[in-house]
Amino acid sequence: MEISKSDWKLYRERVGGWQEHYMEKLVQQYIKLLSSPGNASDHFWELEKRIKRDKKHPGVMIELSKSDAIWDIAMFVQKKVIRMEDLEGFSDDLIEAVKLILSR
Repeated sequence: MEISKSDWKLYRERVGGWQEHYMEKLVQQYIKLLSSPGNASDHFWELEKRIKRDKKHPGVMIELSKSDAIWDIAMFVQKKVIRMEDLEGFSDDLIEAVKLILSR
């Protein structure tokens, strides 16, 4: 399914906010890690490992492509970057396509 012009426009408007919100959650997790009891060196290396892994997550970095937008939205839902409720305003066709992808 090809994404409509209006859905593509809305997606481009929202994706940055979705990612920002996701990264805020990551930062809170990092703060918790760094504030936990233990050695500073252990915290440092664990944080380095987490950042290396997290920066590959679509909630942090994604290449915007109109042809992949529906798949990317489904991945955002699956990876808990957003919820289905965050798709309010998108077309019913897009929402149904995302649901179909997630049901597989």
